[in-house]
Amino acid sequence: MSLSSAGSKALDMSSDQLVWLARAGYASRGVVYLIIGLFALLAAIGSGEAQGSKGALEKLMSQPAGAILIAAMIVGLVGYVVWRLIQAVGDADRHGTDAKGLAIRGGLLVSALTYTALAIFAATQLGIVTGSSDSGSGGGGFAQTVAGFVGSQWVATGLSVVFVCVGIAHWYKALTGKFRDHFAASEDKMKFISPISVVGLCARGTVFFILAFLLFYRGLTAGEEGGSTPGMKDALKFIQELPMGDALLGGMAIGIGLFALYSFCEAVWRKVDVEEGI
Repeated sequence: MSLSSAGSKALDMSSDQLVWLARAGYASRGVVYLIIGLFALLAAIGSGEAQGSKGALEKLMSQPAGAILIAAMIVGLVGYVVWRLIQAVGDADRHGTDAKGLAIRGGLLVSALTYTALAIFAATQLGIVTGSSDSGSGGGGFAQTVAGFVGSQWVATGLSVVFVCVGIAHWYKALTGKFRDHFAASEDKMKFISPISVVGLCARGTVFFILAFLLFYRGLTAGEEGGSTPGMKDALKFIQELPMGDALLGGMAIGIGLFALYSFCEAVWRKVDVEEGI
């Protein structure tokens, strides 16, 4: 399946521009996770509070020249969304149309929607669009709308299954070395990219496992009215509340930081074949 030529003209971008946007997107994702990891580390040593992706953008906005930084992040996040759509719809990574391939492409589409919401939130920080600036990590929105039709417990269960599958996919990609297929780097560079990728992907996968547990638990205990959809901040707080939680949170902070480095590596060396998907 490929994107229509009309869709390509609507984007009005050359292949080089799309590649640049995709790489900027990976870099922007890296910045978000770097901030999340930093604040998780500060929380672990008692010098701050863990943050989710929206909190990370708010912290970025509070810095000198924050508006300029957020504007750059918006460009990167939009680029990431465009690339995810090319991956999902155009199958730029050639996952195919079998059950496994469609599942992966469906996950990429969900990722596009997630980062679209994050880009919109970033735009609210600049006043470009109006909307809630709530930095809470609850998903709300789409999940709550669906819950109004089919019941919050069913939605919680369904999303829990999705999060478990995403977590498994991250661990599988890490432990099997599948991530290496998407890098165009020399073996010398892969010697340091590989350990960063393995630990970073496993850390992010673990966050999804925790989110699945929290979502399922809330769905069971909140009744038909349900509760808010947990996010990264909730997962990190859950880790900190465990026995030896500060040490565990510190370890997770390092893992999230390595996922940020993995994103930066993708920004530089990731295979971005936009022509395959358009």
